[in-house]
Amino acid sequence: RGPERRSRRLRHARSGARGHRPDLPATVRASLRHGGEPLERRWRAPARAPRPLVLVLDVSGSMAPYAHLLLAYAQAAVTARRRVEAFLLGTRLTRVTRELRSKDVDGALERATRAAPDFGGGTRIGAGIGALNRGHGRRLGRGAVIVILSDGWDRGDPAELAAELARLRRSAHRLVWLNPLKARPGYEPLARGMAAALPHVDEFLEGHSLGSLEALAELLEGPLSR
Repeated sequence: RGPERRSRRLRHARSGARGHRPDLPATVRASLRHGGEPLERRWRAPARAPRPLVLVLDVSGSMAPYAHLLLAYAQAAVTARRRVEAFLLGTRLTRVTRELRSKDVDGALERATRAAPDFGGGTRIGAGIGALNRGHGRRLGRGAVIVILSDGWDRGDPAELAAELARLRRSAHRLVWLNPLKARPGYEPLARGMAAALPHVDEFLEGHSLGSLEALAELLEGPLSR
């Protein structure tokens, strides 16, 4: 499961709770069973639809201990639900949604890894987020939940990262950042990239274990679905 949003479409509802609308045609049809008396009122309520989810995975050398775990999570998310996009981020941004969309987990992960020639290299987070904004922002649509999984170590300009994240945040529903280093005792976001990013992040979580991914799933299914 993942984040949802209120849809413009309406569904049948059992009661006239707040936000529900009278369903006059259904009420009239139900009245035919009672000689035309509208004894059973019918209601309609906004349906729920999947909210776009975008996963951006840092696959630089410093993220090597966590990259395959996070990539496996992305593969599961892409195959489990609609409107999920996955990108790998190193010195450039690489879309791997198509490579991950397979129930052959090992094959999907191998194809995604091969698609990113900078896997295990350096990181330019600001440039990568800029490529996401310019090349994919309109296609992904507004109102997405963006999840960035990175330790924040960046070779690029912190000012560029801050500017591109601010632009991304204006179009996104929420911006979530998972950092494996956050789990370390006494951790402080002193890296230039992380310090530049935090003012634009809605949720800052750990990202080092299966437990941290469970916490992310609970966040996506709960508060971020409102």
